[in-house]
Amino acid sequence: MRALTKFSLLVSTTLVAAPLSTLAADPEVATSGYVEMYYQWNLGNPSNGLTNWRGFDNRHNSFTLDAVALTTTWQDDGFTGTLGLQYGATPRTYYAAEPALAGAGGASATGADVWQYVQQANVAYRLPQQPKLELAAGLFLSPIGPEGIAVRDNWNFSRSNLFFGLPFYHTGARAKLAVSDRLSITAAGYNGYNSVVDNNDAKSVSLQFSYAVPEQLTASVLYFGGVERSEGAPEGSPWRHLIDAHATWHVTPALSLLAHVDVGVEQTKFGRSHWEAAALYARYKLSSELMVAARGDIFRETAAKNDDGQAGAIFFPTTQIASATGSLSYQPTTHALVQLEIRHDRADDDLFFSGDVALTPEGNAIANASDQSTISVGVTAWF
Repeated sequence: MRALTKFSLLVSTTLVAAPLSTLAADPEVATSGYVEMYYQWNLGNPSNGLTNWRGFDNRHNSFTLDAVALTTTWQDDGFTGTLGLQYGATPRTYYAAEPALAGAGGASATGADVWQYVQQANVAYRLPQQPKLELAAGLFLSPIGPEGIAVRDNWNFSRSNLFFGLPFYHTGARAKLAVSDRLSITAAGYNGYNSVVDNNDAKSVSLQFSYAVPEQLTASVLYFGGVERSEGAPEGSPWRHLIDAHATWHVTPALSLLAHVDVGVEQTKFGRSHWEAAALYARYKLSSELMVAARGDIFRETAAKNDDGQAGAIFFPTTQIASATGSLSYQPTTHALVQLEIRHDRADDDLFFSGDVALTPEGNAIANASDQSTISVGVTAWF
């Protein structure tokens, strides 16, 4: 928590680095937060109580407090500061890929344990002479894909395999230009995938085009490229290319459809690794309080291989993983949501647990099933 306090003070110091005349006016402050919890039953009844490779809803036969989050945003003389804090099981997954780097006598180490309580922290500024241009720097939620880290922002309780596999957050700087009321362009430079502190000397770049017609259509096309392997990786330092596209169409006030496609390639020392992933969603509002939603997704990855060896998997330790999900959502008030969800996952290899789960001599669980089915009840409330 001491590191978090220092980080918060740094953000605050950056925001108030303005003329004393500016400090006379109080900033506009807005605070929001949410709590997420669930109970889940895995039909395989795994003895270790784990629903594997699900990311966030991963505990069988347990009432689980998944996430508690609090976000504060303040605006002052063209500056906007955002600080989001989080606690619970979700943050541990959120930061699972954060590089763990050693420190020294005069420098602290860094890793997931340092940053996991910070969901986002950034500062943005709109130029007085160009109010349609926003410059920002800090830790951001990833713009890749249509799903969000907060359950209430999604159509289903669980997240898709695409959301779990692709990056959750980025640290760097970006510029967003509102070309018109419907079109915006965002260019950014980041440390890379899921890295507050970079794991190599290279930086990644991103370019996104977003289009929106209120209450009718939203669409996004994004390119993300950079070196993502750690220094000294056997794959070398290949440039990883990612193209992500998704569109949401509100067909009628009751019916909405969403499509998401993500593809990428990485030319390693062992040849070309690549992936293809897609998800289709549908949601229908039965009433102002009751909604049904369905999602199907698939994620396929091919790891490069030649006589010199094989590249490590980027996302999942299997060639293909897919899921089918159905949700019934009940929103009794403006700030609460109850969801019943049924989901089935299937992979080309044994990734999941079922029945009596054996352990390695080191005490690690051995996956013994290529599919799993779950029934979950999730509750989230926010303000």
